[in-house]
Amino acid sequence: MEFSSKLLENAVYEMSQLPGIGKRTALRLVLHLLKQPKEQTARLAEALVNLKDNIKFCKNCHNISDVEVCEICSNPRRDESVVCVVEDIRDVMAIENTGQFQGLYHVLGGKISPMEGVGPQDLTIFSLVDKAKQGKINELIFALSSTMEGDTTNFYIYKQLDGLGIKTSTIARGIAVGDELEYADEVTLGRSILNRIPFENSLKV
Repeated sequence: MEFSSKLLENAVYEMSQLPGIGKRTALRLVLHLLKQPKEQTARLAEALVNLKDNIKFCKNCHNISDVEVCEICSNPRRDESVVCVVEDIRDVMAIENTGQFQGLYHVLGGKISPMEGVGPQDLTIFSLVDKAKQGKINELIFALSSTMEGDTTNFYIYKQLDGLGIKTSTIARGIAVGDELEYADEVTLGRSILNRIPFENSLKV
């Protein structure tokens, strides 16, 4: 890709470093910003710098927050005895949008992946285990993705909790509402059969 301006080339390069953004998309975004009023581009730049400089991570659950203890952890109406273990803030947002969970969260910051050089020490697993040893948690819900890395992380945490008497569960995995069986992969379909529920229970959803 040939550029008529070094400034444009540098801006496109930096934009293309974002995940899922190729050089053509980066060029389109940069040209769009170039057409906007200078004040709008300045506000965007300022917001990103402020985000990087001032963002905090909740000292209890490691969720992204503006303060030391996030709004979820500081909410007295949440059930602190039930903790949902997730990979990152996107999972917290997805579960919160359902309005079905009233416990707390623990954000791991990733999954164990030897291929990518990510081990337990790179995640917040040890702080989760310390929290569990304090005796305030009755149930841990594993809500990681159903991949080899997700299952490995779940199992590692499960073994770390051995002997603590904490109930562990995992979110149900199966066919999504509206999906056709013929398009489901074998693992998902198999888990749907194994995790089947009484028909009358499905009427309550």
